[in-house]
Amino acid sequence: MGSCSAERAYRGQGSCRRRWSSVAAKPLSRVRLLVDRATEFYTRLGWRQDVTPPGSGVVQFTPPGSNASIHFGADLTTAAPGSAQGYLIVSDIEVARDQLVAAGIAVSVFHRGTDGPADGPDPDRRSYFSLAAFSDPDGNAWLLQEVTTRLPGRIDTAITSFGSARDLATALRRAAAAHGRHEERTGEEDPNWPDWYAEYMAAEQSGAELPT
Repeated sequence: MGSCSAERAYRGQGSCRRRWSSVAAKPLSRVRLLVDRATEFYTRLGWRQDVTPPGSGVVQFTPPGSNASIHFGADLTTAAPGSAQGYLIVSDIEVARDQLVAAGIAVSVFHRGTDGPADGPDPDRRSYFSLAAFSDPDGNAWLLQEVTTRLPGRIDTAITSFGSARDLATALRRAAAAHGRHEERTGEEDPNWPDWYAEYMAAEQSGAELPT
């Protein structure tokens, strides 16, 4: 079975038989040597290698800020190598691409255009529209999606959280830019800007109406 490309599948040029969720077994070809190769790859991505039971033969990695993990090793799955596809949400698709390139990983960035997928990030950087695709050495594919404002009902509105310092900093910059426009409209300096930032960031993440 050939490798499963996230971008090819999204563009309708291929198919992927598996979807990862929570903890998922990653299909590998030829076991030990390739387990080591996969371990090196996901270490290079900057993912955390989790402690697993001694002698289990299981290797587990967790992406930064994620509650979900992947694991791989010998005899964990009957799925064909290269048949898995995983999805990750990022707050800045260009930052994510630059980090992958710096790690020596080939990645393509595209967006949902009016006539279908088009190269590069969404020109207006709309939430959910910009994507990036890359694959591990076995051909298992990853699709990244830039999400800055959640659609209603997609997240617990009582909780505002960020998976990393980078995600928090990016959200603060968006809030600062929006607050600057708010002060331009009101024509005066806002001494309660911390409250405005907090309200904006919570609303943006939950999908509620943004303050203006």
